[in-house]
Amino acid sequence: MKSSKLIMGCLTTLGLTAGLATAQANVDRDAIAERLKPAGQLCLQGEDCGTAASADAAPAAANGGGIDGGDIYNRVCMACHETGAAGAPVRSDEDAWAARIDQGWDTLLDHSINGFNAMPARGGNPNLSDDEVAAATAYLMEPVMDVPELGGGDEAPVEEAPAEEAAAEEAPAADEAQAEVPAEEEATADEAADDAAAEVSASDDEPSHAGIDGEAIYNQACMACHMTGAAGAPIKGDADAWGARLEQGMETLYDHSINGFNAMPAKGGNMSLSDDDVKAAVDFMVEAVE
Repeated sequence: MKSSKLIMGCLTTLGLTAGLATAQANVDRDAIAERLKPAGQLCLQGEDCGTAASADAAPAAANGGGIDGGDIYNRVCMACHETGAAGAPVRSDEDAWAARIDQGWDTLLDHSINGFNAMPARGGNPNLSDDEVAAATAYLMEPVMDVPELGGGDEAPVEEAPAEEAAAEEAPAADEAQAEVPAEEEATADEAADDAAAEVSASDDEPSHAGIDGEAIYNQACMACHMTGAAGAPIKGDADAWGARLEQGMETLYDHSINGFNAMPAKGGNMSLSDDDVKAAVDFMVEAVE
C-alpha cells in the first residue's frame, strides 16, 4: 500500500516537472524570438505596407504648407504688430482687425506681399517668398479669423535620389578632389591659418560684437521701419535724419536700440536678439551715414 502511494507521488512530481519545463521552454522560445525580431521590414514598391495608415495617423502640417509662419513673424513682423508701431494692428486685437478682416483674406495677403500705406512690402524683407509671407500672415491672423488652408497640397512631391546613392556618387569625387591637392596648397593653407591666428591675436581689443553680421540682423529685425521711415524711424543712409542722433554718441544709440526709446521697441521688437546682435545692427546702419 505504501509502495503504491510512493509510486503515485513520484508520477505526480514527474508530471508537474514536465509541465513546468514545457512552460519555461515556451517562455524562453518567445524571449528568443523577440530578441531575434528584425528591426524593420522590407517593403517593395507597389505593395501596401501600411503607409496609408501611417499617413492618416501623421499630424497635419502647420497652416502654411510646412513653413513656420510663427518664426517668420517673430523675425520680421513682431516689431510693429506687437507694439502697434506706425499704426500697425496688434496681433490678437479683434477691434483693430475688424475692418481689415471684412476685406477678406485675399486682400490681407495682397497687402502683406505688396505693401499698403505704412506697411512695407513683405514686412520690409524682400528676401521672403510669397509662401513665407502667406505663412506669417496666417500666423498673425489666426487669433482673430478663420485662416484658409495654405500650401498647395495637390502638387506631386519631387522625387529625390536615395541618400545612399547620392553619397556613393559624391564619395569618389571627394576622394579625387582630395587626392589632387598638391603639397604646395597644403603649405599655403598652413600659412593662411597662421595669418588668421595672428589677426585674431591683433583684434583682441575689438568690441565683442565685431564679428556679428549686422546686415543680416538689420534685414530681419530693423528693415521694416528703417527702410520706410515707419513710426518716424530714421531711414538708413539718410544723413540728415541721423545727424542729431549721432551727436548723442554710439553708447546712447546702443542703449536706445537695446532698451527702446519712444516708438522704437526694445531690440526692434525681437527679444531673442542678444545685446551684441543689436549693436552689430546699429553699427551697420550708422556706417551708411559716416
